[in-house]
Amino acid sequence: MDGAAAEDGPRGPAGAVGAADAVGAARWSWNDGHRRGPAVVFDLDGVLSNAASRQHFLKGPRPDWEAFFAASIDDPLVDEVAALLGLLAPELGIILLTARPDRIRPQTVGWLGRHHLRWDLLVMRRDGDYRPARNFKQGAVRDIRARGFEIKLCLEDDLRNVEMFRQEGVPSLYIHSGYYD
Repeated sequence: MDGAAAEDGPRGPAGAVGAADAVGAARWSWNDGHRRGPAVVFDLDGVLSNAASRQHFLKGPRPDWEAFFAASIDDPLVDEVAALLGLLAPELGIILLTARPDRIRPQTVGWLGRHHLRWDLLVMRRDGDYRPARNFKQGAVRDIRARGFEIKLCLEDDLRNVEMFRQEGVPSLYIHSGYYD
């Protein structure tokens, strides 16, 4: 894919989700066209989606990541965070930055639609990228900024990622999910 296609991404009818673009180490999907400028970043698992019922897949000596991600389709919404998202000014872009692998993009987009969540850009990890989430998200933050977004705030449930966002100069709100206790 050439650089222009990766930066500009797919265009489609209003409300359509375009195919994912490769950008750095991430896969980007736009919802209802492109935007740039001020934005708020939300993590998915533990922030917007309650993944508590999936945590057992990660216990023990060999976490079952496939089962963990496959079960994400049934996650309940974290109502309070969804309410906050709904209160944000329409001028703010909503970026969903998740370390979920791209192979579950269709079920992730379906989950977002079922819960009627507003979003502009979904950034997911490329399949086969097994780096720590912190490293993946740090690279994604730099790519997001390089493409014209000004990240005003991030909501995240992993303190390691909160620390990274703050080191990158992004104010971050820690959402306690209990997954990292």
